[in-house]
Amino acid sequence: MANPHAGEVALVVDGKRQVLKLTLGALAELEEQLEADGLPALVERFEAGGFRARDVLALLCAGLRGGGWTGAPGDLARAEIEGGPLEAARVAARLLVLAFRPPA
Repeated sequence: MANPHAGEVALVVDGKRQVLKLTLGALAELEEQLEADGLPALVERFEAGGFRARDVLALLCAGLRGGGWTGAPGDLARAEIEGGPLEAARVAARLLVLAFRPPA
């Protein structure tokens, strides 16, 4: 079960429930892959609705890796995501929110 207090989100990929989490290593990988001007720029893109499919894929892949998944971005690009692209974008945005929210 995903624990939002630990920054975790769940997503069903190819019929299997996966837990995603943006660890520091996953965030570093994400920053490099997206060639973003820092993570705040990525957060701003999501908040403004200006994100791209590539952003969603990279965020999900980083989150999956942070949750222990060992697949490659190409594996995720070909995967069936329960809820489709809209659910994928929602989960990606939720990952960012949880990763950057101040502690309670």
